[in-house]
Amino acid sequence: MPLQTVLAVIVLWLAIALLGIAFARNLRIVAKILFPLGAAGALVLAAAGFAATLGGTASLVLPLGLPDLPFHLRIDALSGFFLLLLGSVSAGVSVFASGYLRPGEGNAPGLQCLYYHVFLASMALVLVANDAYAFMVFWETMALSSYFLVVSDHAKAEIRSAGFLYILIAHVGAVAILLCFGVLQGGTGDYSFDAMRKVALTPFWGTIAFALALAGFGAKAGIVPLHVWLPEAHPAAPSPASALMSAVMLKTAVYGFLRVMFDLMGTQIWWWGVIVLAVGLATALYGVIFSAVQSDMKRLLAWSSIENIGFIFAGAGLAITFRAYEMRSLAALALTAMLYHSLNHGFFKSLLFLATGSVLHATRERSLGKLGGLIHRMPWVAWLALVGTLAIAGVPPLNGFVSEWLLLQAFLFTPGLPQNYLNMFIPVATAVVVLAAALAGYVMVKFYGVVFLGRPREEKLVDAHDAGPWEKAGLLWLAAGCVILGLLPVSVIDVIDQVNRQLLGQGLGNSSNWLFLAPIKPERSSYSPLLFLAVVALVVLATWYLVRHFYHGRVRRGPAWDCGFPFQTARMQDSAEGFGQPVRQVFEPFFRMRRELPSPEDRAPRYRVTVEDHLWHWLYLPIGRVTEFASTLVNKLQQGRISVYLLYSFLTLIVLLFLVR
Repeated sequence: MPLQTVLAVIVLWLAIALLGIAFARNLRIVAKILFPLGAAGALVLAAAGFAATLGGTASLVLPLGLPDLPFHLRIDALSGFFLLLLGSVSAGVSVFASGYLRPGEGNAPGLQCLYYHVFLASMALVLVANDAYAFMVFWETMALSSYFLVVSDHAKAEIRSAGFLYILIAHVGAVAILLCFGVLQGGTGDYSFDAMRKVALTPFWGTIAFALALAGFGAKAGIVPLHVWLPEAHPAAPSPASALMSAVMLKTAVYGFLRVMFDLMGTQIWWWGVIVLAVGLATALYGVIFSAVQSDMKRLLAWSSIENIGFIFAGAGLAITFRAYEMRSLAALALTAMLYHSLNHGFFKSLLFLATGSVLHATRERSLGKLGGLIHRMPWVAWLALVGTLAIAGVPPLNGFVSEWLLLQAFLFTPGLPQNYLNMFIPVATAVVVLAAALAGYVMVKFYGVVFLGRPREEKLVDAHDAGPWEKAGLLWLAAGCVILGLLPVSVIDVIDQVNRQLLGQGLGNSSNWLFLAPIKPERSSYSPLLFLAVVALVVLATWYLVRHFYHGRVRRGPAWDCGFPFQTARMQDSAEGFGQPVRQVFEPFFRMRRELPSPEDRAPRYRVTVEDHLWHWLYLPIGRVTEFASTLVNKLQQGRISVYLLYSFLTLIVLLFLVR
């Protein structure tokens, strides 16, 4: 039944996409009817995913595809969990998009509806595909539909460039995934996942499949050094598309990697996990460092997504290592942490991307240096964005704290491993996790403080307006998810445990109850978000009561002391560049910086620092130059003259005659 429900929702989304073409320029129908209808379908999909996570496995063969290659579909606990993530997050994003769409911004509203709902449908189909052929068809459909969302405002050259980079790396990753499936079928010629589960690969071919899976799915997820498309594509796309790409599309790559490593491959080698762990930690640290020095709202959040993907892959690396050593309880803990963080990231990152969309519509500014003080003009957006900011910073009792705390438990409670240098590496890895989490809090203080607090840095900000009712409803839905996932971790882990039992054959066990979360044993560590919230509320109420009843009447109001500077302006408050300066200095080797100094004759001097990625200049630009050089040589062969082409044919025939002899 859940699989049929998922297919019904997919058909609904595709029908909405076609209706978008029929009403291409009718903003009222597209925004007020089609997108809310898509949100309702998303809620149904979330319910079906939840039922599949708790229920059994169901399969189906569709009468589609090629004559000998029909589409095989399958739903189980793993796909059900990610369908739950897709449905619950996209419901809020679709409601927000109903109020976000504006005439004259990018493609016509109907075309955006087409790309958006095909994107949703293709992601859902990726999650239920049960053979390599269907998976690759849906995977490429997802890439193409998201590409058209990225280049929605294609009149701008930088957006077209970002879209080209995105689709290029997406196809490179797709080739690696296709080759991975070719290795997994083991020469049987059967590309169904059911057949791949029965193939026993040698360690050599297993390593090849692992490397291809890490490269292919890592390219879509944005792990270092395959991350360069993400800070360009996410800011280029409209905010609802950015939210979906960061919150959900990146998780389809996580899903694919888990499907290959824990379901289709029967064995694990311990050093595979070490590689994934090292890549994940490098990605997390790299992403948060670059996020700290950004001065563009959406680029800051895009780099933050790279950091969170790093945490997720670090958890996957731990799970692979523990499973290879048959430490299934610790593998379940690491897998729980990464799945929980995937769900959490879906909610708080989509909330923040949508909040920046509201700010962008209200101010027409993405630069942090031109914002400030918006909490007075946009109180709804500011307070709801505060929930997402605290959640992504890992502040209890919100959801981000739970998954990061579980990941730290997996590191801290690691027993002695058979490899000695692994026992030395784990404490260093733990320190990197703590450093990245601390820097993430620093980044979020910068983001929220510069955008919403202080004084407006531009005069035009006085005209900023709060979000509309549809946008508020979408933001409220996602903020409520951040709160609920933070306050009810035991219930969430009970759902994730079904995935653990499918992939590992073991869950976390019954060491937790409804009030206390104890991932290992209660005497070793435990956490109660409800008690934490009660203590915080009690302290706030007690403080308010004491101030009101014991100090009432003793407070004298007067002008604030200006610290000796009575003529303060908005330019005197801390800027985004100033906030990131300590990180630029401490981690200067990570950056490629270009400084533009003013000349002494400038009447209005400006000092500018441009921060770039070393990997772009070390890795991608040389490849681009070689490709351009090779293309130039090939172009010389095409002279446009029939006589030259006949000469090529004649020389080819002569060479073939010699080869035949």
